[in-house]
Amino acid sequence: MKKKFGVLILVAGLLLAACSGGKGANDSASEKTGSTQEQVITVASGGELSTLDSAHYTDVYSSDMIGQVVEGLYRMDKNHDPELGIAESEPTVSDDGLVYTFKLKDAKWTNGDPVVAGDFVYAFKNVVDPAYGSSSSNQMDVFKNGRKIREDQASLDDFGVKALDDKTLELTLEYPIPYLSQVLVGTPFMPKNEKFAEEKGEAYGTSTDDFVGNGPFVISGWDGNTETWELKKNEDYWDQENVKLDTINVQVIKEIGTGTNLFDAGDLDYTVLADTYALQYKDSPQANFVSKAMVGYLSPNHKREVTGNVNVRKAILQAIDKETFAKDILGDGSTAINGFVPKDFAKDPETGEDFRKESGDYLSFDLAAAQKSWETAKKELGKDEIELELLSADTALAKKTIEYVQGQLQQNLPGLTIKLKSIPLQNRLDLQTAGDFDLVFGTWTPDYADPINFLEFYDSKSGLNTAGYNNPEYDAGLNDARITLANEPKQRWDKMIDLEEILIEKDAAVLPLYQGSIGYLKADELQDLQVFPFGRTVSYRLAYVD
Repeated sequence: MKKKFGVLILVAGLLLAACSGGKGANDSASEKTGSTQEQVITVASGGELSTLDSAHYTDVYSSDMIGQVVEGLYRMDKNHDPELGIAESEPTVSDDGLVYTFKLKDAKWTNGDPVVAGDFVYAFKNVVDPAYGSSSSNQMDVFKNGRKIREDQASLDDFGVKALDDKTLELTLEYPIPYLSQVLVGTPFMPKNEKFAEEKGEAYGTSTDDFVGNGPFVISGWDGNTETWELKKNEDYWDQENVKLDTINVQVIKEIGTGTNLFDAGDLDYTVLADTYALQYKDSPQANFVSKAMVGYLSPNHKREVTGNVNVRKAILQAIDKETFAKDILGDGSTAINGFVPKDFAKDPETGEDFRKESGDYLSFDLAAAQKSWETAKKELGKDEIELELLSADTALAKKTIEYVQGQLQQNLPGLTIKLKSIPLQNRLDLQTAGDFDLVFGTWTPDYADPINFLEFYDSKSGLNTAGYNNPEYDAGLNDARITLANEPKQRWDKMIDLEEILIEKDAAVLPLYQGSIGYLKADELQDLQVFPFGRTVSYRLAYVD
């Protein structure tokens, strides 16, 4: 911030305050914070802004920007928990947990139109409608007939989202979802000004002239191709008095090294860190690392002879020193994980205890246990020498991971040879979907903060379960957690802990390695920046300069 944050002239500030007749709803952020700093920052976006249409985004950079300029029923508070956004109060809920009725605040779009319940209905229908072509259509499966509509088996008229009047929105669910507020924070659940969007047609969201928002900031200067744009404080935002930044200058910077150089020169106030740059800056006081709800894991093919053996899977998982890998090889704030649900992600509904802490450690690094399981496996298979192929994408992180795993397994499990295969991500996904692998390295980041979003990854009927894991006990437990215990939060929580124990400790169905981290450089003067562990990456709503 050395080059951008000029000091406001105190006399001018005093004169301005005198002319305004004292503090009011529109007092400047510098007065609110007690700072004489100009409330202007410059930040990096790691990629282009592709759309402002919440139904059509496919990348995190667009999702991040939509989150600055549009607000849904809920938003994230400073502790990364959902709090009321456009919803005036918590909804009334039917006894069966299926019907949620929301009342809306008096809020405005940036063209002056009121935000009405029909704007949510319109936006959600855009997402679920096959004709609109949203890549997020499956997100609407939570609502009644959502899946049937996107699969052309039901009409939009049957969708469980209705406006009872301008200020009343009714959501009917397919099954009870106790974590609905977490889901509704997501970008696909943002409203759209129906009248404006209909007038713009296919042009909606393709430039700042073809878009209106209702969030804390107003966007300008983006024509669909530009790599710089500006966010200005939205004076008509319902909570504008708590928005402190006046201007955010955004520029696209794809290379991490370019971003760090500009930051060091004082020309950026926020930019991401990754890979070797995370190691380079890890001791910098301006470097920050926040645990991310992303798990890097090995997926063993349960349909193949060797990796289908539970003792092989347990041996592999316990033969890898994950602590050393996270600390000395990644060095970006990532941590070893001995479970599939990450830490700082979900809390016990009664005690507030973190899921990872309460569930505990499963099959952590233990060389003696690994070699015992390995010898048992070789006897069961009738083999002394075993060769497995480890598949991954060809990114630097993926290559670094599988090379470390190869070294650990060949050193710690006698008779095991690991061959590596790194290919472009789409090719890796194609082979994985076809079941053409022994072991594959991948990562999983959830859509919302509930353990079920990790655990259902290995539902035998899930399209994500390319490993072929199939345990009827596990599937039945998932069904209980989704539906039977949906209105019994503590019993549901305990069931999910039991499920993780089955998944890892009993079956070693998936082999978790580490929990990722978000690394970034932030100028000292920039306060209360929100960097999220899942979903959108960053919010400037609470940020200010001091």
